[in-house]
Amino acid sequence: METTMANSELEEKLINDEFQKLIDAYLASKHRKKVDIITKAFNFARHAHKGVRRLSGEPYILHPISVAQIVCIEIGLGSTSICSALLHDVVEDTDYTVEDIANMFGPKIAQIVEGLTKISGGIFGDHASAQAENFKKLLLTMSDDIRVILIKIADRLHNMRTLGSQAVNKQYKIAGETLYIYAPLANRLGLNSIKTELEDLSFKFEHPDEYGVIESKLKATQEERDSAFEKFVSPIRAELDKLSLNYEIKQRVKSPYSIWHKMQTKHIPFEEIYDILAVRIIFDPEDIDTELNDCFDIYVKLCKIYTSHPDRTRDWVSHPKANGYQALHVTLMSKQGEWIEVQIRSRRMDDIAEKGFAAHWKYKDGDKTETASEMELDKWLATIKEILDDPQPDAMDFLDTIKLNLFASEIFVFTPKGEIRTMPAGSTTLDFAFSIHTFVGSHCIGAKVNHKLEPINYVLQSGDQVEILTSKSAHPTREWLNIATTAKATTKIVSILKKTERDLCKRGELMMDEFLANNDIQKNTSVIDKLCRMHGSVKPDALYVSIAEGKIVLGKVDLEELKEKGEEGRWKKLFSFGKKAPKQEEKKATVDKNFDKKKAIKLTEESIQNQYTLCDCCKPIPGDKVMGYIDDDKHIVVHKLQCPNAEKLKANRGNRVLAAEWEMGHVILFPVSIYVKGFDKLGLLHKMTQVISQLHGVNIRKLEVESDNGIFECTVQIFVHDTKDADAIITSLREIQDIKEVARI
Repeated sequence: METTMANSELEEKLINDEFQKLIDAYLASKHRKKVDIITKAFNFARHAHKGVRRLSGEPYILHPISVAQIVCIEIGLGSTSICSALLHDVVEDTDYTVEDIANMFGPKIAQIVEGLTKISGGIFGDHASAQAENFKKLLLTMSDDIRVILIKIADRLHNMRTLGSQAVNKQYKIAGETLYIYAPLANRLGLNSIKTELEDLSFKFEHPDEYGVIESKLKATQEERDSAFEKFVSPIRAELDKLSLNYEIKQRVKSPYSIWHKMQTKHIPFEEIYDILAVRIIFDPEDIDTELNDCFDIYVKLCKIYTSHPDRTRDWVSHPKANGYQALHVTLMSKQGEWIEVQIRSRRMDDIAEKGFAAHWKYKDGDKTETASEMELDKWLATIKEILDDPQPDAMDFLDTIKLNLFASEIFVFTPKGEIRTMPAGSTTLDFAFSIHTFVGSHCIGAKVNHKLEPINYVLQSGDQVEILTSKSAHPTREWLNIATTAKATTKIVSILKKTERDLCKRGELMMDEFLANNDIQKNTSVIDKLCRMHGSVKPDALYVSIAEGKIVLGKVDLEELKEKGEEGRWKKLFSFGKKAPKQEEKKATVDKNFDKKKAIKLTEESIQNQYTLCDCCKPIPGDKVMGYIDDDKHIVVHKLQCPNAEKLKANRGNRVLAAEWEMGHVILFPVSIYVKGFDKLGLLHKMTQVISQLHGVNIRKLEVESDNGIFECTVQIFVHDTKDADAIITSLREIQDIKEVARI
């Protein structure tokens, strides 16, 4: 009894201490001091969540306090947001209503809490996985009050920090959503430090071994980096001291996730990543009006000491990014022969870089001014709202469309009248046309770029002046989807195509109905299915469209097939007209309603032959970090965790994701493809085959070689038991003198 009382007192002290930490941080900020309403919200939430505990065992009230601390300290919001963060789970998890919140705390806090409740859906609950639908709601509420999404990101950050108490399949789901949705959103809103932490936490939970290896290598090379940093900045300090500025120089180290991502995309080991170290110069301008000039004064001083890279200077000071980011980036050659990026920022720019729009958001207490970057955010929100007004039927398609622009960097393009427009990097003339107006985009035939005629797929560069050319006879086609890169253009093209296809579908169905009626064949599901099979159409709608377009002409062959009785006759007819029989897929075991999703599935020789399907998109083998997924037919398929398809599934249908573990012996062989690149020297291929066949005793199944201008590229497919076999072969191939790049693909 005494122990219980002692624990209760300790918990009460912990709760009060954490709340006091929140109040102290709030009082240290520049916001108006509305301590009373924050205390009132805390006491209300404490009472509402009384007796409730998180999975970790701690009192639930510590979660909203932690979210409020992130909102206050790390994002920099005021009392309205802090109160909303403290109350964000009250309506969802207790008997209190939005009306109760409005009566006690006013309409603004109630509106934000209602917005947070709408998009929640129980982030750790069983009903949590229509995340794409939740994302739509999130963006709708975001366009009304940006604080809704900022608090939601804070909520997600704390959930990620405490993710260890969740089951493994939930960890995959939540980490997948975070990497796919929340990290790009944080980036788009300028929350750089939060974006980086969300990425690193997702990486840590999905790939703990790789995360640990990179962390240990970063620690092992810390002393070497510190030495390089001091040698590099010592002459810089001497020059900057001559300027009448208060400044500091920081060392910025690439995050574990960024390092791993670069290792994966570039197929290089940790030791070959040369931009791990960067330098940041933060200064206090004498006057806000001299801020821009001060940045360039520092830049001039740096270029006197070191040689700058001509193609790696980025002026985000004169032209801020769409998320408000401002800095001057220059890449310099150190005396040790390494390129090092230097970021030059004022204190204000640094604050905005870390806290994003929240650092100067127009809703912030006592501040009604609107900056250029806030106007950029309004433009982005307007684009989102326009897409939401014409949403895609498939929520996952919608999510992919929006995500196109979440992580895109910007370029600056000029109209014929000299107006500047911000576009995502990689935008085409077609994207630019749709950014002007849907009518202009849908009738675009090309453009004059810098007074030179260019096609609709021309990729725009910063500084281009663009005049769009149109024709009434031009209309969107499926090929346009391969040209468009922005969310707005893609959405509009899909919308126009769907309307066109609906019209074609109706016309094609009428043509089919007329054909059946003329030949005394009754229309039913069986007849339509037979026609779909015959013409290789997955769905009836695709069949109707093909009929309307004239790609399928119903005739004698169809009549004979439809009137044929029995399966034997069907196969006979198929072969007699030169068609291949449909591939008969092996049906594997299905899961029932009693299946326990919390338990990890075991991948054994027997189970992968009889129960589970190893996906062909990523070709997982024993040793790969994998997950299971229950598909629409209730079959379990297995993906590699970093497979692009798996990333979408984790983010959108996470309640079907399962943890998976390999329990294989050295019995079954799995196909693996390895990419090799190097200098084309006589006998190189012979050395490779010796390493694979003789040294490792592995059979080569397929070999494709290409040589051009002295560069040798090869893809070799082999059979191995697991990743250890594959890694051993890759290591041996890397040791061959003229081979420079080896990676499993």
